Amino acid sequence: MAQRRGQRNSKGRDRSNGPDGPGTARTAVKTSAPRAPVSLPAEILVGELAETLEMSNVDTIKALMRLGVMATVNETVEFDVAAKVAASFEIGVLKPKDREESAAAIKVGIDEDMTEENSVLRPPVITVLGHVDHGKTTLLDAIRGASVVDTEAGGITQSIGAYQVEKDDHLLTFIDTPGHAAFTQMRASGAQVTDIAVLVVAADDGVMPQTLEAIEHAKAAGVPMVVAINKIDAPGADIDRTNAQLAEHEIIVESYGGDTVAVPVSALKGDGIDDLLESLLLIAEISELKANPDRSGIGVVIESRMDRSRGAVASVLVRAGTVKAGDTIVAGTSRGRIKTMIDGFGKVVTQAGPSTPIEVLGLNGTPAAGDQFDVVANDREARDLVTTRDRLATKRRDTRAATTMAEVMRRVHQSGSKELNVVVKTGNHGSIDAVQRAVEQVSNDEVQVKVLSATSGAINESDILLASASDAIVVGFETTVEAGARRQANAEGIAIRTYDIIYNLIDEVEDAARGMLEPERKTVVTGHANVLEVFQHGKREKIA
Repeated sequence: MAQRRGQRNSKGRDRSNGPDGPGTARTAVKTSAPRAPVSLPAEILVGELAETLEMSNVDTIKALMRLGVMATVNETVEFDVAAKVAASFEIGVLKPKDREESAAAIKVGIDEDMTEENSVLRPPVITVLGHVDHGKTTLLDAIRGASVVDTEAGGITQSIGAYQVEKDDHLLTFIDTPGHAAFTQMRASGAQVTDIAVLVVAADDGVMPQTLEAIEHAKAAGVPMVVAINKIDAPGADIDRTNAQLAEHEIIVESYGGDTVAVPVSALKGDGIDDLLESLLLIAEISELKANPDRSGIGVVIESRMDRSRGAVASVLVRAGTVKAGDTIVAGTSRGRIKTMIDGFGKVVTQAGPSTPIEVLGLNGTPAAGDQFDVVANDREARDLVTTRDRLATKRRDTRAATTMAEVMRRVHQSGSKELNVVVKTGNHGSIDAVQRAVEQVSNDEVQVKVLSATSGAINESDILLASASDAIVVGFETTVEAGARRQANAEGIAIRTYDIIYNLIDEVEDAARGMLEPERKTVVTGHANVLEVFQHGKREKIA
C-alpha cells in the first residue's frame, strides 16, 4: 500500500512538469460551462477553496497534487496556488483585496461613491461622557423622555447601547456607553464613530478625576464638546465654580469668553434639556454631516453579547449606506445573514440608514466593540473577508508582542509625524504640574511633545486605552502599574516606563524625541584622486 501511495505521488509530480515547467498542469479539468470569476483571499483553507470553486474536496485535492502540492482539507494554501487550482477548472480569479480595519479604512468606506448628488444629511452621533454618579444615565433618560434607570439591567439601554430621539423634526443619535473607556476602546480599534461629545459635570461636585479623564479622551478624539452642567438644583450647586474649574483644564465656556457651549440642566426635573438638544443640533448643522444612503451598508459595532435564547446579538451603528433584514454582513471576524433587526425602542425593523443604531441577530460569533461591519454580496465574500481579517489580526498580535519604546518611536518616525504623544501619571496630585511642564519643555523646533493626559494615581487600563488610540507612550513618576493595565499594555503593544527620579524620566522622553529627528548628513572630503587608467584583472575585476 505504501508503495502504491508513493507511485501515485510520483505520477502527480511527473504530471506537474508541463510545458510551462514545474508547478503547472499539462491538462485542465474541463467544466460544462464558463464560470464567473471568484474572489480569493491571500490564504484559504483547501476545504473552503473547494466550496468557493463549487468543486468536491477530492477534485480540489487532486488538482493540488497535479501542482505538486500535498495538502489536506484543513490546511491552507496561498493565493497563487489557489489561483492555479481555479485556473485548472477554467475559473477566473479576482485579485485579493486586504481590507484593514482602521480609521482610514472606515473613512474611505464611508466616503466612497459619495457625491453631492447622492449624499444626504445624517443625524449626529453623540456620546455622553463624565464622572460616575454625575447623572449621565439620568440625563439620557430625560432626553429620551422614558425612564430606564430603575430597570437598566434588563432594559433597552443595556441591550442596544444606543438610540435616537427627535427634536424639531431632526433626529439625534446617542450612544450610551458604560463610560469613556468604552468610548476610547472604539477609537483605539480604528472607529471614529462620535460626531459630538457631551461632557456631564455635576454642579455640586464640580470637576472630578473621571471628568478630567473624559476631557482628555474627548480632546484626543478631536470632536466638538458640549458641557452639560447637571444637578443645578442640588444643594451646594455652583455653576460659576464649575466653569472656573473647567477653565483650569483649558475648557473655556462661552460665558468666560471661550467657544465651548455649556448648558445648565437638571436631568432629574428635565430643566434645560431642550436647550441642550438645540445646541447639539446647531453644532451638527454647522458640521454638515453627510452620508450616501444608497451604497452597501457599513458601520461599527457598539457592543455584543451571547444570548441564551437568541444566540449572538450585536448592537451596531450604521455609518453609511442602508442595512436590510436578510443582508449578509461581516462584523469583525464574525459573519452571518441578518435574521432580525431591532431599533433602540425594541421595535422590529426591516432596514436602517446612516447614523441609525440597531440590534442584529444572525452572526456566528460576538464581535468586539469598535469592530467594523460591512454588508457583502454573499456568504462566499463574507468568508473571504473574515479570512483576510483573521490574517491581519494575527499579524498585529505578532507585531505587538515584541513592541518596545524604541519600536514605538520607529513606528512614529516612519509615519512622518513630528509630534510625540505622552500620557503622564504621577504618584501624587502635587507632582502633576511639575512633571507635565518638565515633559513639555523637551519640545524643540522639530519635535513637539504633547501631553495628552496628566493625572495622579496608578497607571490603569484607561491610560493604556488612551495611549493605544493616540499612538502615545506612557510614563509614570513615583507611581505603580495596575496588573490589568500591564496585561493590556502587553496586548496592545504600549510601552510603559516608571521612574522615581524626575531627571531619568526627562532623559527617557528626550531620547524618544531625539529618535524622531531627521539625521544630519554631512559629506567630509578626506582627499582627492584622479583616475589615469583602468586595467583588466581576470575576467570580472578591474583595477584603477
